[in-house]
Amino acid sequence: MNTHQQKLEAFGRLLTIMDELREQCPWDRKQTLESLRNLTIEETYELADAILSADLKGVKEEIGDIMLHMVFYARIASEQGAWDVADALHAICDKLIARHPHIYGDIKVADEAEVKRNWEQLKLKEGKKSILEGVPSGLPAMVKAYRMQEKTKQVGFEWENTEQVWAKVEEEIGELKENIENNAPQADIEEEFGDVLFSLVNYARFIGVDPETALERVNRKFKARFEHIEKKATKPLKDMTLAEMDVLWNEAKTL
Repeated sequence: MNTHQQKLEAFGRLLTIMDELREQCPWDRKQTLESLRNLTIEETYELADAILSADLKGVKEEIGDIMLHMVFYARIASEQGAWDVADALHAICDKLIARHPHIYGDIKVADEAEVKRNWEQLKLKEGKKSILEGVPSGLPAMVKAYRMQEKTKQVGFEWENTEQVWAKVEEEIGELKENIENNAPQADIEEEFGDVLFSLVNYARFIGVDPETALERVNRKFKARFEHIEKKATKPLKDMTLAEMDVLWNEAKTL
């Protein structure tokens, strides 16, 4: 592994290359914070895919791509006289030190849960108006639900045990079924369905499951099995019965 000095040199190399590209490459000169935004989101999802696939080589590549984007944003900000990469790095270092008084101060903590509670309380002291203020509005809905539940837990807004959470799931499913059976307005059915999903996300959290990861694994499994049907089908899928496709589906489950 590289030494600390070698890591610093590698980061310096990236900064130098970024400066050169910004000054000499027509494409790089043209980029703005806004033009890079969607590309950064894409790179982040590619990193998430590599992590889920346990592809460490891919993780290394995607981290490099994201690091480039971070340096790119900092370069653009420095051109506007706002701040540079050193300012951004010092800011996160200062924040980490301030929010870890059990490491850099004289606060004692019993466990990880207490660290999280202290973290949220420190954020409020820094001027945050709400514990939920730090949850980005643009997050995917399932991830956002999980993060909001995690954060409100830190101030005690939490069920006492898993059984209570499951009872809430069953209650929400019952309300959804009732609305469907009573031909309720579609908006009401949608709201009840959302309540079911939100309560299931909460249950997942209680049993130690990340719902976004769990759903993505199922997505991948479904994709692989359906592609097996497409590959093994002896006639167009539209001409096959569900029973015929189910035979191939069950075959895919054994692979």
